[in-house]
Amino acid sequence: QVQLVESGGGLVQPGGSLRLSCVASGFRMDSYSIGWFRQAPGKKREEVSCVSSNGQYTNSAASVKGRFTISKDIAENTVYLQMHGLKLEDRAVYYCARGPTWAAMCRLHDIFYDFWGKGTQVTVSS
Repeated sequence: QVQLVESGGGLVQPGGSLRLSCVASGFRMDSYSIGWFRQAPGKKREEVSCVSSNGQYTNSAASVKGRFTISKDIAENTVYLQMHGLKLEDRAVYYCARGPTWAAMCRLHDIFYDFWGKGTQVTVSS
């Protein structure tokens, strides 16, 4: 059974950092690309970052480039999203999702993702 479980969210002040984790079961992360998405209250879901199945290619939305880093630990079957310089507008529920079996690329569009976790809340507030 395919499952993705996010953790690591919480309350942080502007400028602070958090590291989100996405643990997979039922499949191997080195066979699939993985993406992070987020949804703020009253807004549509938006892409954040993605990583290819081999972990060598990443891509991020312009709004988080230079602040967020996605990485994959194949041994732990986990994908991380390291977030620095958090802003008020980063407040959202963050979801990880399983993408296609692309070794050297990933896409920042949710139509490519088939299984989703339940999300973890990130709140940025002073």
